[in-house]
Amino acid sequence: MASANKRKGTEWESAVRDFLLSHGIPARRVAQTGQLDTGDIHGIDPFVGQAKNWATLAEALNEGLKGAKVQAARVHPDALPVVFVKRRGKGTADGYAVMDIATYARVNARLRE
Repeated sequence: MASANKRKGTEWESAVRDFLLSHGIPARRVAQTGQLDTGDIHGIDPFVGQAKNWATLAEALNEGLKGAKVQAARVHPDALPVVFVKRRGKGTADGYAVMDIATYARVNARLRE
């Protein structure tokens, strides 16, 4: 049986996927591959998503962004990392989609092209 933390993580990944699907975004969860992980949520091009359902927001942001950058680069050099962070006591729509400022600059440049 999976640990409580693993179960919470899987539930959050599924909730994010389902929310994005309900908005016409072809999101999908991908199988975990350990050290060669490529993120939790795909099909959200040009992004690769990492989902975090942690008790501490600061840790979720720090670890999520660090992992998302590495994982997005494994998918494609131009993939953009985003972290979907669960907010305690809130629904999926109220979670955070977070990127660092360097990624924001890349998104903004692509939108202006």
